[in-house]
Amino acid sequence: MSEAFIYDAIRTPRGKGRPDGALHEVTAVRLSAGVLDALAERNGLSGHAVEDVIWGNVTQVGEQGGCLARSAVLASGLDQRIPGLAINRFCASGLEAVNLAAAQARLGGGYIAGGVEMMSRVAMGSDGAAIAVDPSLAMNTGFVPQGISADLIATEYGFSRDDADAFAVESQRRAAAAWEDGRFSRSVVPVRDMNGLTILGHDEHMRPGTDMQALGALKPAFKDIGEAMPGFDKIALMKYPHLQRIEHIHHAGNSSGIVDGAAGVLIGDAEFGAAHGLTPRARIRATAKIGTEPTIMLTGPVPVTERILRAAGMQIGDIDLFEVNEAFSSVVLRFMQAFDVDHSKVNVNGGAIAMGHPLGATGAIIIGTLLDELERSGKSTGLATLCVASGMGAATIIERV
Repeated sequence: MSEAFIYDAIRTPRGKGRPDGALHEVTAVRLSAGVLDALAERNGLSGHAVEDVIWGNVTQVGEQGGCLARSAVLASGLDQRIPGLAINRFCASGLEAVNLAAAQARLGGGYIAGGVEMMSRVAMGSDGAAIAVDPSLAMNTGFVPQGISADLIATEYGFSRDDADAFAVESQRRAAAAWEDGRFSRSVVPVRDMNGLTILGHDEHMRPGTDMQALGALKPAFKDIGEAMPGFDKIALMKYPHLQRIEHIHHAGNSSGIVDGAAGVLIGDAEFGAAHGLTPRARIRATAKIGTEPTIMLTGPVPVTERILRAAGMQIGDIDLFEVNEAFSSVVLRFMQAFDVDHSKVNVNGGAIAMGHPLGATGAIIIGTLLDELERSGKSTGLATLCVASGMGAATIIERV
């Protein structure tokens, strides 16, 4: 079986996920097609160059519904003989697209994998979800909203409001420094209109002046729905009766931003690269996914990292850099606590708290960010992982070639 290599990785800037956001006028299909075209142009791909486009998007309804991947192929300049596969593993959809492409590339050929989410146009949750809307399933699984789960993690593992806010401030500082230093310049492809004018060339959600005082003034976002009668806190505490109460520490400033964005990764075996004159940037050494307890929900990065390290025959100390999606501060704080990993190795260029979390695209975004930083810093091995709604986790280990 062949190895799977990453040949390129790009993303759009992330626009505010509101009607006044810079990307609001752009559909998911158009944004995705732009990424596909940029990958093809940058790498000299023409004709039936890749076997498939595997594309993640979470809210698969309306203009993001159907097989969005196939629609994006047809809207792009790619050959119409290239099919498309739309997938949904919630927040890990973009990473799972990469992992599926890697598995198929090991059998031969090239693939484009990635994802999109236009959160300003298609509201999160507007597609419904059985675990939230089916009473029998919700009751049997102990369903609570993700914000309650994030606060439950903080309570269970001892993270304070100051811990979460300090992490958020540092995410903002790192993201601003990375942009100022040009660390995203290789991968970020500006979004342009039909006249070639730039709509957005820079992540729009960032608030580089954020400090502890500003965050301290924000009201906890999930306290009211948690403590209202009967309240989600009581549901969560039925699963975690050793806790007296849930401490509500998360708010908009220490949670991931709602944004629009897309990202794509070009993956193939060695024969694909040679056929197109491409030099591999990294190999995909291992992939993994896992299911976890659905009430606390967001702890998946810990057990999936344990699983992928066992599969790869590695220890946590063998990993030089980590990208752990900043869905909420407590998710990454728990990851660092569980593995005793220093923050200097984790999300060194900031994360979704500062730049936003376009659900279906984020997994592909963090693969590209990780690859760029491995190259910039001269390091070798990186691990990307995300927590996933309803209790799952996904991870990928890459090594520079």
